[in-house]
Amino acid sequence: MNTNHSKAKPADDPYARARQKMVDRLRQKGISDARVLETMTHIPRHLFIEEAMQVRAYNDHPLPIGSGQTISQPFMVALMTQLLEVDKRSRVLEIGAGSGYQTAILAYLARRVYAVERIPELAQIARSRLRKLKLHNAIVKAFDGSSGWREHAPYDGILVAASSPHIPQPLVDQLAVGGRLVIPVGDEKLQRLIRVIKGQEHHEVEDHGGCVFVKLLGKHGWSE
Repeated sequence: MNTNHSKAKPADDPYARARQKMVDRLRQKGISDARVLETMTHIPRHLFIEEAMQVRAYNDHPLPIGSGQTISQPFMVALMTQLLEVDKRSRVLEIGAGSGYQTAILAYLARRVYAVERIPELAQIARSRLRKLKLHNAIVKAFDGSSGWREHAPYDGILVAASSPHIPQPLVDQLAVGGRLVIPVGDEKLQRLIRVIKGQEHHEVEDHGGCVFVKLLGKHGWSE
């Protein structure tokens, strides 16, 4: 793992016990990647939501972050991260950064994270939170993420934290061979969590269960 991350000591952090209980629940629900569990022990989810909501930060459900968007359920964050299989060598693209919690998880695990958030106000919040945590290996910009971020491709992993009616071809194109795309695909009310593993000619497509996400708006997602 990167060495420049700040870790809050339990004595300094009133949420440390709640965060550990959250991680214990994730383990009980089937999250088995020790690196993901350790990372979620350290990243303070309460910093990525409004102060009035912070008492609920470590419950296992999504929470509103403004602009009609949500911070994902901790189990879904853990599952998507586990499916991405990133390590210290990985270059990762995240679509739908929101307030930056998933971005922080990825930055803790990967070498470099390029995060896209469609709403400028949320992108600015994400940048601020990442700076506060001294996670300097993540960049957040505001634009239509459904087309990916071709400038920094190819990526070892692409995580999409918003639902699409189909798998956007530009995202598959921007994966390295052997790279993984994790994305919710389906209709407006219910989606399936899909993982695409890119091959030289043929790609593996896996279904990892039902989920519900806000819509991926843009050229290769839902129209506004």
